[in-house]
Amino acid sequence: MRMPSTIGLRIGGALLAVVALTACSVKGGGAGDGAAYPSKAVEFTVPTEPGGSTDLVTRALAKSIEKPLGKPAVVVNKPGANGKIAGKDVFSSKPDGYRVAVMPQSLFAIGPLMVQDPDAIKLEDMTFVKGLAVEDYALVVPASSPYKTVKDIVAADNIKYGTTGAGTGSQLSQALLFGVAKVKATPVPFDGGAPTITAVLGGKVDAASVQIAEAAKHVQSGKLRALAVFGSKRVEALPDVPTATESGYDVVVDQRRFVAAPAGLPADVRDKLAGAIDKAIATPEYGELLKSNYIGRWEVGGDEVKTQLTKAQGEFAALTKKLGIDLTGEQ
Repeated sequence: MRMPSTIGLRIGGALLAVVALTACSVKGGGAGDGAAYPSKAVEFTVPTEPGGSTDLVTRALAKSIEKPLGKPAVVVNKPGANGKIAGKDVFSSKPDGYRVAVMPQSLFAIGPLMVQDPDAIKLEDMTFVKGLAVEDYALVVPASSPYKTVKDIVAADNIKYGTTGAGTGSQLSQALLFGVAKVKATPVPFDGGAPTITAVLGGKVDAASVQIAEAAKHVQSGKLRALAVFGSKRVEALPDVPTATESGYDVVVDQRRFVAAPAGLPADVRDKLAGAIDKAIATPEYGELLKSNYIGRWEVGGDEVKTQLTKAQGEFAALTKKLGIDLTGEQ
């Protein structure tokens, strides 16, 4: 019997090595291999200008996540259209875990009440990674205002209320309040919380619903009076202020923020990213940022994020329809 040559053995061995190496490369280099992810920086997109709550939370998260992630985390601001511009950009990218966005609930639960947009971001366009934070709204008036309670303000005529913009919880919370009370009131939109607060302090509007972080320091300094909060329970920053529900008006509106990636993100990559987020949000630095800015924790899994968004979409749509509230003209 003829024995294989030394050259033949070497070639055969080399071919086996190449095949084995190729197999390892396919297994270890794919986007769905959580063990290999991440191999480069992860980009966190913020759908607002720098300085707001979403930006603050995202930057704190990015700073704390670098160690558990093992790679740099880069923050990119892409403001516009209450989050749609950033969302369209990120969720049309490759679902490999290197581009994610911190998104607001309002884009999906309130935005559709404002305008029928055939190009709107759908829940199916995203892979939900992790819930992050929740913020409540407070109804405030100038300290010199004659309105001491919610019942006082809904009993008044020709109330003008400021909102932080179209499609926001600020707008919806007040529209629902006056809708439940069955009184007419006029919305006056502003571009964000700061100018809305300025308008209230200057007497340009009678009241406004703003996030707790924007209201608390002015209430504590005595410049503003808080009549109610729109959360499901009282907030730590304003413990003496009742909820709208306690005041007799069953209105609960808050803002929630979550991390999402493009649809189709492999489960193992999602789980590794979510695990790194868990470690990041457990750091003292991240916790102090939330506390100092009156931001609550909403640290739930991706499935619960989707459930919450679906629930909010349905409840707000049903309530505005029931009350006959049309938000399409409040631009």
